[in-house]
Amino acid sequence: MAAGRTAQTSAFALWTIFVWIFTVEAAEEVLLDTRTMSTLAGWTVNPTNSWIEVSNLSPDSGHPVRTYQVCQVQREDQNNWLRTEWIPKKEGQRIYVEIRFSIRECRDIPNVVSCKETFDFYFYESDEDDATDEYPAWNESAYTKVDRIAADGRFSNVNVQEINKEIRNIGPITKNGFYLAFQDSGACMSLLSVRVYYKVCPTVSHSLATFNKTVTGPEVTSLVQAAGSCAPNAEVESQPTVQCTSDGKWTLFAGGCRCLPGHEPESDGCTACHDGTFKPDAGNDACLSCPARSRASYAAATICTCQNGFYRAEDDQPSAPCTAPPSKPRNMVSTVNKTTVDLSWEAPLDDGGRDDLVYKVVCQQCSESGVCTQCDDSVQYNPSKYDIRASWVKIQGLMAHTRYKFEVHAENGVSSVSRVTDRFESITLKTNVAAPSQVEGVTQIGSTEMSLSISWSPPRKPNGVILEYRVQYFPLRDGPTQTKFAKVDGQVTQATMEHLDMGEEYVLQIQARTIAGYGQLSQPVTMRTDANGSQAPMTGDQPVMIAAIAAAGIFVLLVFVLVVIFVLYRRRNRKPPSDMDKLEYSNGEVRLPGFVAPRVKTYIDPHTYEDPQHAVLEFAKELEPSCLTIEQVIGGGEFGDVCKGRLKMGKGQYMDVAIKTLKAGSNDKMKGDFLTEASIMGQFTDPNVIKLQGVITKSRPVMIVTEYMENGSLDTFLRKHDGRFQVPQLVGMIRGVASGMRYLAEMNYVHRDLAARNVLVNSSLVCKVSDFGLSRVLEDDPDAAYTTRGGKIPVRWTAPEAIAYRKFTSASDVWSYGVLVWEVMSYGERPYWNWSNQDVIKSVEAGYRLPPPMDCPKAIYQLMSECWQKERNARPKFTAIVASLDKLIRNPMVLKVLAQPRYLPEPMHHHSTSSDLYSSVPEWLDGLSLGRYTENFLKAGFTNLDCVAKITLRELQSIGVTMIGHQKKIMNSVQMLRAQASPNTNLRAPSPIANGQPLPHLHGGGMSSLHGTPNMHHHNTRHITHALPV
Repeated sequence: MAAGRTAQTSAFALWTIFVWIFTVEAAEEVLLDTRTMSTLAGWTVNPTNSWIEVSNLSPDSGHPVRTYQVCQVQREDQNNWLRTEWIPKKEGQRIYVEIRFSIRECRDIPNVVSCKETFDFYFYESDEDDATDEYPAWNESAYTKVDRIAADGRFSNVNVQEINKEIRNIGPITKNGFYLAFQDSGACMSLLSVRVYYKVCPTVSHSLATFNKTVTGPEVTSLVQAAGSCAPNAEVESQPTVQCTSDGKWTLFAGGCRCLPGHEPESDGCTACHDGTFKPDAGNDACLSCPARSRASYAAATICTCQNGFYRAEDDQPSAPCTAPPSKPRNMVSTVNKTTVDLSWEAPLDDGGRDDLVYKVVCQQCSESGVCTQCDDSVQYNPSKYDIRASWVKIQGLMAHTRYKFEVHAENGVSSVSRVTDRFESITLKTNVAAPSQVEGVTQIGSTEMSLSISWSPPRKPNGVILEYRVQYFPLRDGPTQTKFAKVDGQVTQATMEHLDMGEEYVLQIQARTIAGYGQLSQPVTMRTDANGSQAPMTGDQPVMIAAIAAAGIFVLLVFVLVVIFVLYRRRNRKPPSDMDKLEYSNGEVRLPGFVAPRVKTYIDPHTYEDPQHAVLEFAKELEPSCLTIEQVIGGGEFGDVCKGRLKMGKGQYMDVAIKTLKAGSNDKMKGDFLTEASIMGQFTDPNVIKLQGVITKSRPVMIVTEYMENGSLDTFLRKHDGRFQVPQLVGMIRGVASGMRYLAEMNYVHRDLAARNVLVNSSLVCKVSDFGLSRVLEDDPDAAYTTRGGKIPVRWTAPEAIAYRKFTSASDVWSYGVLVWEVMSYGERPYWNWSNQDVIKSVEAGYRLPPPMDCPKAIYQLMSECWQKERNARPKFTAIVASLDKLIRNPMVLKVLAQPRYLPEPMHHHSTSSDLYSSVPEWLDGLSLGRYTENFLKAGFTNLDCVAKITLRELQSIGVTMIGHQKKIMNSVQMLRAQASPNTNLRAPSPIANGQPLPHLHGGGMSSLHGTPNMHHHNTRHITHALPV
């Protein structure tokens, strides 16, 4: 039996010599290949007499190779194991095993007891070579089974060339190495070769980037990303990457490199541009030949150098040819017409190779001796003096009988680079008689309902005797088609146009005439006739009439004043007691016929007019509805919608405007109240006061049109941009408000409602005072708030004397201005936070003032304190405030000194505290609407409010609170917590300023000595800051 088995094995081994196949796979790292091994001494067989190692010659190399075979078909219950040596995995994660084998057909073997045509394949992971003859155990449970492998082809006595190749993968391998094992259960087979490898994506170049060899991923679906490196003389255009698939192939190339300037792509790299070529930018384009009249005499050139006498303009591309300045103009011809000269010429013979040829005219006035000087600015050039593209120019405004020299220079884009200055043609000539120059200084000197009186200055260059002046004028509403003319003797520089329309705007121009003809028209000016019968001042030709009119005017004025005083006295005595809470205001101004307004304009209260429509006609311009376009509704109010629109100003000129509309169905009283604001606003002309553009009252809806302020109200704007401005910018804003209030105070106008919400901000951050249309009445309600038709105005902006005695003055506006400054420096925080109005009134009356906002300069808080002097005469004037702010703006270092934090006592009768409201850190943060930071505080160890009260700004930043607005809000509340933790701390109010000097701090109840109020030390008051949740 043994002899038969030996004969079969020898025949099988001999057959394998002729059917051996040897191949080499690419992109594979081989860990084991029995075809290259001369011995398999490290392999283990169990039982020892099962698998037999035999030697054969490789038909490819002729070298001996070792194989294993088994054929125990004559016995039952076969369990024959063959295990490889320990195989280090190296970088492989998923391992591939290629098995070449042959199996004999069972039916071809005589006298078999047990025969199979399959075998099982296993592996075992290990960090080191620790297997023995007994370990791991020779059974299926000790190994990881890969597959049961069956032969696709089986050899027999008839068919002896049936070699099978099967490839299996194992992994991911997590240990340093592994063993392979083959289990035979009764087959007659030969294990011809075993090749173990892992796959890699080979080194490859793509898009000027090199991707190094990369091991495939652990799974059959894995993609491993590899980053590429740029070739020499190349740079990253976008990071080059590629994906390595599990079968060792590159896919999904992305990004790439580009050649540096002066280099072009070649094969897988970049090579320098050779002589005579250049490349200005990085990219994968080829190098370019040097443009005309330039050269590159070195490799890797990025630009070609111009030849001598040729240049490139600053905005020329490197690929543009080099060019030269033009030659001079040719054949210049002049035509003199009085004091006008027409010059024409032909183009230069050589334009320098460019298409941007222009001309420049130089004018010189020459004396008879030949000395020339530059012409003054009164000379005019048409189409221009510089950059003329036409081959002609008209020169006007010259002096008569004067010698001039004109030069016409030809220039192009490289003239300034070349510095060539002699490319011009010149001509000398003399002017003759001329018309007069332009009339200047047209001024209105008087007006009535139907006339306008004007004066002007004679022309600077009369060029002869002025024979007459001609005045042309037309209504602005109708346009030049309605132009009329008036002539005045040449020795007179005043005129009066009569039979005009009442309250109408007119456009006027004047021109002088000599024997040479009419001169140029003056610049157009706009003037308006009176709407209420006031007359222009007399000229002095009728002194008797002047005296009579003056006497009559004084008499009428005295009578009128006496009547007004009597009427007011009667009305005051007739008022019932319940009306005493209503405040009535009148500035006492009356406009009489013939009354000439003083040089300093004074505010006129529209309520002094019997008919509000008359006030509107006098102070507001009536607009044509066709000139106004409403674009969108941006808000609403008591009277109607507020819209954004466009107002046509002239030919093709438009401006953005805000439009307030009066809603349909409004009665006459509402219309009068609505237009009152326009009557007030129309009297103001200041850069820091909102400007009225006009009204529409002759059609529906009635509208008030003002300039458009892009950033809206100041308080909303500051809250939206919390913490984003530098201190000098904030000071600039409050300076603008102070300047506007200075203007209003000089006009004797008291605003009564100055607050950040009533200041508007344009796109240039210019602040302008607004809201002039509110009538205010102090009611006897518990909160003591001023009530208007639009809603309540909180008393927290109002001076104490205005609340207590209805005494509104410019000084009370200064108090309000101080609160506005506090709003600005705190980025729109609400003054006195959530206190009631009664608490504000009582606390302010007791002498307490708002504390300095966070990071507020000491000088600015000093200004606030001065504005909050209890004695209104001690408060600064707006003129002084503007001057002080100007000094601070010029000396910004002063603004770096910050005011020391001060604590404000809790308002009287205000019982809720922060500790009453919050019992934990999360609850406290939620109350500040900053619950997002709860986890930051708790992780940092701030687990209760006592710990929070000790936090510093640096600690707050370190735990992740980086937004300035949030830091301010939290630190302000922390100051409140600290104050509540010390209930016996002395109360302190800001040091008031008397006559410009700070008074000493007064503690406890010391405020009585300052303001004459009762001592306060019996109140159990606590310190809080402005961080109360609103």
